[in-house]
Amino acid sequence: MPRPMPAGFRAAAVFVKPVLLGVTRREWSGGENLPTDSGFIAVSNHMTYADPFTLAHFLYDHGQAPHFLAKASLFDIPVVGKALHGLDQVPVHRGSAKAKDAVDAAVTLLKRGDSIAVFPEGTLTRDPDLWPMLARTGAARMALDHDVPVVPIAQWGAQALLDPYGKKPHLIPPKKVIVRAGPPVDLDEFRGRDLDIETLRSATDRIMGSLTGMLEEIRGEKAPEKPWDMRREGGGR
Repeated sequence: MPRPMPAGFRAAAVFVKPVLLGVTRREWSGGENLPTDSGFIAVSNHMTYADPFTLAHFLYDHGQAPHFLAKASLFDIPVVGKALHGLDQVPVHRGSAKAKDAVDAAVTLLKRGDSIAVFPEGTLTRDPDLWPMLARTGAARMALDHDVPVVPIAQWGAQALLDPYGKKPHLIPPKKVIVRAGPPVDLDEFRGRDLDIETLRSATDRIMGSLTGMLEEIRGEKAPEKPWDMRREGGGR
């Protein structure tokens, strides 16, 4: 059984969920693939700043308290920062001596049976057609280091609610948002191996391949043969 929903999340949902219910038409599926007997890492594609809200809504509706790895600067905002701390969100200090703190905090949540939500691309996709980019290897490392499952969750439709890099939402009419969870990614062949860059890259590509394949099914289109690589493409936006 999932852990009881913490009171803080229930309180936040009183304010946030009615708004999301009013501005979206939801097509949720795959909730049976979310583990209920252990912590897990939920990985999702990232197209717009609305994605965390729709992903959190999906997880909450399936009995999972949504814990995100979020930019540390958000925790310095009055009121917002206090709320994030109260909801056990994890601050990420990129490129600093505190970077490891985020992993330690995430592992603590996983060990107590919670889920961690991660956007492996690290930022909004730069792919012009909104396909997932080449991802960072952090989620794979965490999964292999601590033997936890990785569940791919594909999203489509949130970009109609808020344009990529946009700041003004399009609330009327309500937008159809599809969120689908797949079975945990099979990473058994990578477990017990040295976590060198080749292993982590291969495991990450396996995770993103599952996620991209699910998105292809949702969109009824084929993704590019090679994912957008910011290093190769010069950083995009």
